[in-house]
Amino acid sequence: MSEKDYPVKVNEAELKAVLDPLSYDVLRNAATERPFTGEYTDTDKVGIYKCKACSAVLFKSETKFHSGCGWPSFYAPTDDDAVELIEDRSLFPRVRTEVRCAACGSHLGHVFKGEGFDVPTDERFCINSVSLILEDI
Repeated sequence: MSEKDYPVKVNEAELKAVLDPLSYDVLRNAATERPFTGEYTDTDKVGIYKCKACSAVLFKSETKFHSGCGWPSFYAPTDDDAVELIEDRSLFPRVRTEVRCAACGSHLGHVFKGEGFDVPTDERFCINSVSLILEDI
């Protein structure tokens, strides 16, 4: 996690106590769940997707699409400021764009552009299921 001062403060000990180890590792250490294993990969339920660490609203089911990548895919967050995009050089020389919750700084996944999916933004927010909570609306 970065040292940036996020609006929502997360108590690390409390979060670690309530989350399963994989969710905590993804949200706080930028780990990744295995493809095609996540709860929300293929769901078509209508609702809003919230950050599992702080409950900030991140994505709507209307922007979710099936990309076949093995993780839930969205073409846009709920608001321009719902997520934070950060250059990720962890797989150097390949540069990716990390997606974090703008409220608490938790790692969500990565965003990819220009892949040719038939979506309005030509972006694929590839998000770990374990970083999200789907709330019915």
